Amino acid sequence: MLRGSTLNLVTAHSITETEARPSAAPRVDSEVGPLRTVLLHRPGAELKRLTPRNNDQLLFDGVPWVDRAQEEHDAFAGVLASRGVEVLLLADVLVQALEDNRARIAGIHSAVNERRLGIDLADALRSHLNSLPANQLANVLMAGMTFEELPAAEGASLVRKMHHPIDFAVDPLPNLLFTRDSSIWVGDRVAITSLALPARDRETTLTDLIYAYHPRFRQTARAYGAHSAPLEGGDVLLLAPGVIAIGVGERTTPAGAESFARSALSDGLAHTVLAVPIAQERATMHLDTVCTMVDRDAVVMYPAIRHTLSAYPMKSDGNGGVLVDGPVPFLEAAAEAMGIERLRVIDTGLDPVTAEREQWDDGNNTLAVGPGLVVAYERNVETNERLEAAGVEVLRISGSELGSGRGGPRCMSCPIDRAPLV
Repeated sequence: MLRGSTLNLVTAHSITETEARPSAAPRVDSEVGPLRTVLLHRPGAELKRLTPRNNDQLLFDGVPWVDRAQEEHDAFAGVLASRGVEVLLLADVLVQALEDNRARIAGIHSAVNERRLGIDLADALRSHLNSLPANQLANVLMAGMTFEELPAAEGASLVRKMHHPIDFAVDPLPNLLFTRDSSIWVGDRVAITSLALPARDRETTLTDLIYAYHPRFRQTARAYGAHSAPLEGGDVLLLAPGVIAIGVGERTTPAGAESFARSALSDGLAHTVLAVPIAQERATMHLDTVCTMVDRDAVVMYPAIRHTLSAYPMKSDGNGGVLVDGPVPFLEAAAEAMGIERLRVIDTGLDPVTAEREQWDDGNNTLAVGPGLVVAYERNVETNERLEAAGVEVLRISGSELGSGRGGPRCMSCPIDRAPLV
């Protein structure tokens, strides 16, 4: 449990304040080591900004019922807490980080687009935001601000007059729900990623300032310094200590995968990195939409790609460079790098229609709480039954509203600390 801080632990029915847990430095070496600490984002006012007019641009397939999405998320956090996982909420750690004036300056700078607003209106908005207490500033940084919500400013403004009152002066960030994408822990380091689409540009700024200025994370070392090439956390799987798979598709580019691989190899965080090409389409936006680890030696996988998924293994050449091999079959390359005879595959259904439906509904996007113990959406009935038949315990949660942004339990969680596999 969380002890000694103002961070909140969400249960299915309430939010309670507890103290910070003294512990060693956070570390994540695998996808399935017993989960100790996780970062979630409880859906908030940013989801209420979604309309049929803008939901596509903001990367949601529909307009969620926000109250129900919050109930579902509270239940998700409650399931994790019931298994002894410390749950940190992004909004809470953001507020605490913003107590540092350097974080406040960085957050405001990222939110105010001078090219769009013009110098005068941008200056007025920056001054207003700087006057807000940390909790109100955090709300604007996450939920955005419309032109009609802008503070009154002296003098006329063509920018204000020519925008519709409900147009965004500061864009909302509804995809903050998916905390997996904007940061990745590898070993004892955190990597701030580079998100591919404009709707998510500012998410990494908030994540970056949290890790830079929140008291709990100030001493955390960084991995991956190349932020110019797109790389998203949903594409990064820590298959085993020292073995990383990176999906290359709609959101992560070959340049992003190579930059991350070079960083991980040179820092000694991995001995093998597998670049895994996936289809560049929304249904398979990340590697974890078609494949996730559910046990030390097992993955749940969309059967349509089982025999075609390939990999380009990358290793250090010992002189600061990288050796690139392949393409080779992914399952064989993964097993070899992991030092096991084979990687067990649990298909999401033998019937192609069922498999396709459950893949779309994030049947492959499970979050491992420990070896052979995962959280999954309850609606993926056949996938969950197949997991249990293979010896994997499934903790079912509702996702009727949470899933409108196309993400499951893994997408909605950023593991910060996992116990080592023994």
